[in-house]
Amino acid sequence: MRILGIDLGRRRVGLALSDPSGVLATSLETLDGRDRDALVAQLRSRVRELGVEEVVVGLPRRTDGTLGPEALAAQNFADRLARVLGLPIHLEDERLTTVQAHRSMQEAGARGAERRKAVDRVAAVLILQTFLDRRQPRPEDPW
Repeated sequence: MRILGIDLGRRRVGLALSDPSGVLATSLETLDGRDRDALVAQLRSRVRELGVEEVVVGLPRRTDGTLGPEALAAQNFADRLARVLGLPIHLEDERLTTVQAHRSMQEAGARGAERRKAVDRVAAVLILQTFLDRRQPRPEDPW
């Protein structure tokens, strides 16, 4: 089963895709997020092309866990995707994923424009991988 991860931004939207077994998230692409109607149309097309069965949208909670305007916008977008795609849409806490993405890009030596282009995809990978890891069965504690 393929699962699409989305890091929703005002200008850029990062996408990540799971492997068919739903274990590993990989970077997919960055889309322009300024025109939400065009974005939804692009996502509908990509979902069909890739055989996506579920979608995970990052929920940008504040550091204290509350929901601000960005989180409410993500919830509204997820609701819209659910209506348009007819697929299960999950919200995944994405606190600090962009910070982690910037840090890993910096450590990898990415600079300026290169980093800005990739950071949203890396954040989408972090969001999706967190979701996938939570869904994996935990081995029994041998002790």
